[in-house]
Amino acid sequence: MGAEDRAEEVDVVVLGVGSGGEYAARRLGRAGLQVAAVEERLVGGECPFWGCTPSKLLIHAAREGRALPAAAARIREATHDWHDDGHVGPMEAEGVRVVRGHGRLDGPGRVRVSTEDGDLVLTGRRGVVLNTGTAPAVPPVPGLDGTPYWTNREVFEVEEAPDSLAVLGAGNIGCELAQAFARLGTRVTLLESAERILVPEEPEAAEVVTRVLREEGVEVRTRAEVARVEHDGSGFTLVTGTGDVRADHLLVATGRRPHLADVGLESVGLDPDSDTVAVDEHCRAAERLWAVGDITGHGAYTHMSLYQGRVAVHDILEQDGPPATYHAVSRVTFTDPEVAGVGLTEAQAREQGIAVVTGTADIDSSPRGWIDEATGVVKVVADAGSGVVVGASVVAPYGGEVLGLLSTAVHARLTVPTLRGMHFAYPTFHRVVERALRDTGL
Repeated sequence: MGAEDRAEEVDVVVLGVGSGGEYAARRLGRAGLQVAAVEERLVGGECPFWGCTPSKLLIHAAREGRALPAAAARIREATHDWHDDGHVGPMEAEGVRVVRGHGRLDGPGRVRVSTEDGDLVLTGRRGVVLNTGTAPAVPPVPGLDGTPYWTNREVFEVEEAPDSLAVLGAGNIGCELAQAFARLGTRVTLLESAERILVPEEPEAAEVVTRVLREEGVEVRTRAEVARVEHDGSGFTLVTGTGDVRADHLLVATGRRPHLADVGLESVGLDPDSDTVAVDEHCRAAERLWAVGDITGHGAYTHMSLYQGRVAVHDILEQDGPPATYHAVSRVTFTDPEVAGVGLTEAQAREQGIAVVTGTADIDSSPRGWIDEATGVVKVVADAGSGVVVGASVVAPYGGEVLGLLSTAVHARLTVPTLRGMHFAYPTFHRVVERALRDTGL
């Protein structure tokens, strides 16, 4: 340490205060530990300010036929105009000290924070929890850099629906916002370089959502490689091999990149060039270091970050608690209908060498689907030998809620015959699960 450095000791330093870091800091503070939480952006992270909360408010407004200004007002209310007092206050009430500045690991149990008052070196007697999260990944498309494109950081501050919008990337964020803006009256073109949208999901799910988006007026272009982006001051032109796309605005939704380039991983024996931080079943990453959230590579979901935060807290407090498992990770894309999945897709199961059987059933042909004029599909993936359900997908209204039954099944390693022995309430969307189970032939 330099002569000018300030130094302090606490029990635990939390470096990066997204959902998992916030959870861990508050739980540890509540347990009586001295906790310092280091954050250079907004405490609470991406989810409440630029992710889950504003996106669902926008999607809800579009589904209910409300204008964008009404959604924008609710987003400003929910985010407190992008101010984090609503997160800082409860943390401080639990005894957590919030330190503003850029923090870097500085050896086992140590974090060096660049603050407005100079460097502060924090030593965690028990260690450090790393939760630095991710940022939008922007592809190196010629001409894109320097243009006023939107990412999830800018799009939720928009207060008027544009006349036209190009969306680059058809993952969950791209599909959700393409549909929402189309419902708000914007002419939307959705571009995806892969053969289909929603690549991580089942092909059957992508097929349903593609059909729905096109029926709602979204121009869906797959295998669309963007060779160049141009901006002339009034709008964008995206040059592709299948024709140019002209739009007033451009939303880049091509994934996320981890905040790992400048967090000092090398000081604790980890690779600073790695895309993820490997963790064990207790979320330990190195000596006196735990890592939680997107940076661990187990799913860029708020619920995963919270789950890992709980596992790390148990370990830090030397409490009994179940180790982390990842065979039943769930996910939801909040299009309409929703796309929900858990565990392995059919392709992933086969890649792992599992001999699988699958069963599918259409939401459309079920009694509830017919009543609600709904479209969708349920797909179950099971081990052909044991009958254990290893994965499932649901595309349906409230698909994320319907998934609950199947998430439990994958988590508990239940078999198809066990599930078929249940009764399923009539007439519900989840009753379609019974049809899909029967279709497996087990």
